[in-house]
Amino acid sequence: MNWEQLKGQTRQVGGKIKEKWGKITDDDLMLLEGKKDVFIGKLQERTGLAKEEAEKQFDAFLTTINYPASTQRKTP
Repeated sequence: MNWEQLKGQTRQVGGKIKEKWGKITDDDLMLLEGKKDVFIGKLQERTGLAKEEAEKQFDAFLTTINYPASTQRKTP
């Protein structure tokens, strides 16, 4: 899953994100609909991770998310 796919799957992926980073709130998850760098900043704030480490962990996390293609938003 990439960032664009994630933006369309916020509700489905939100629980997994909160499992991995327990300090992330529902309000923080709303940032997923916006820009990646804003969400990464919130992840840094909540976890104390350095920017590079937060990006690395989040990108690695995205590769572990696999939803059936029928549930993923298709881009025109």
